[in-house]
Amino acid sequence: MSPHALLSPARIRIAGGALLVSAAVVLATAATPAPSAHLDSATPGTPGVAGSPRATWSPSAAGSLSAAAPSRPTPTGTAVAAPGAGGPGSGTPQASSRPTAGATAGSTAAGSSVEPAGGHRQATSPRAAQPARPAGRAFAPIAGTGAKAGKRSAPIKAATGSGTPACGGSAPRKADGSLWICSFDDEFSGTALDTGKWTVQTTKASGFHSGAECFTDSPRNIAVSGGTLRLTVRKEAAPFSCASPRGAYQTQYTSGTVNGFGKFAQAYGRFEVRAQLPSATVPGLQETLWLWPTDQFKYGAWPSSGEIDFGEFYSQYPGWAIPYLHYDVLQSSVNWATNTNVYTALPAPYAQPGMNCRINQAAFNTYTLTWQPGRLVIAINGQNCIVDNYAATGLSGAAPFDQPFFIALTQALGIGSNAPTASTPLPATTQVDYVRIWK
Repeated sequence: MSPHALLSPARIRIAGGALLVSAAVVLATAATPAPSAHLDSATPGTPGVAGSPRATWSPSAAGSLSAAAPSRPTPTGTAVAAPGAGGPGSGTPQASSRPTAGATAGSTAAGSSVEPAGGHRQATSPRAAQPARPAGRAFAPIAGTGAKAGKRSAPIKAATGSGTPACGGSAPRKADGSLWICSFDDEFSGTALDTGKWTVQTTKASGFHSGAECFTDSPRNIAVSGGTLRLTVRKEAAPFSCASPRGAYQTQYTSGTVNGFGKFAQAYGRFEVRAQLPSATVPGLQETLWLWPTDQFKYGAWPSSGEIDFGEFYSQYPGWAIPYLHYDVLQSSVNWATNTNVYTALPAPYAQPGMNCRINQAAFNTYTLTWQPGRLVIAINGQNCIVDNYAATGLSGAAPFDQPFFIALTQALGIGSNAPTASTPLPATTQVDYVRIWK
């Protein structure tokens, strides 16, 4: 489905304090795909590009969201559940959904979810509680650029002789000692975005946005120089009207997001991004490196068909990466001792034994996802942050992570308790050194 999905107003209604959007209302357009924004209140249905609000989903019969809140946008332009009462900005901290280390988390009613204060709750499903997540994706400013030694051109070349992967010259090995084979590589060594590999998602074409920002296709927000891709959120000189298929809105912020919809997608393998985040240590920014399913409704509306946020940063939690795996899961099934359904690194500071989700905002950090059937491992700078032997409620085998997903890179403003303030440093830039994928 095209990432720039549109919603038919006639199919949207409010019920039980939540925005209801039928999957059938997502209409593909000729525009490029819109990555799942996590907070696009105007985008229902599909997980959107990181950093965009999503529309809230209907509460299930077994549980309900106590209040409708902004949702996040999806790569396809549909919206997903918003934070419920007690979420970011509500002033009422929610109970943490994180289980005690080494113990099984307590059960929550099916169809409900809880999350830490400052976090954001996902939409619920009739069959299982949804994982909680922080409100809004924020993306902070980064200082400086400059070419890095050893940068190589983006084209993927087959290895000669030994079959060594060509991804940036890196040849990682699998647990069995065999080599991963490079399937996608962008080192951003040119002077412009490679549109053969990336699609720029705009609010004008997809309706996707994460908070107050308007995603544009402008060199002020998306640029390639000095060996990096630069995604920048800015406060413009004056307010303006941001065009959107869902209705124009007034804002003073612009930002950038790109994704691989229609260009490259893969199921399983090793996904790696090296990026430097902004140095911000106050609320207001959110950055997300994430994967979205090519068939976003294969197992039902978000989060039932899955979403993998393997690199996510909220400036209200400086120094921490907060990955999030979205799928149907009951809190009673979460078990740190066996790494079962450990779907997030919240709340920060994250203290799961043996895991390290710390990042250095003054330097480039490497975010790696190793994706195997039934197992997702997220590492930060070579150290495991999350190990999840997932077992989605109501599904079997490797579902919902058993189909190709495409990658999205998003720089946005935060929302809720992570919303921008007068102290938020702008412009804010996320610099991406490379994106490498192996199979």
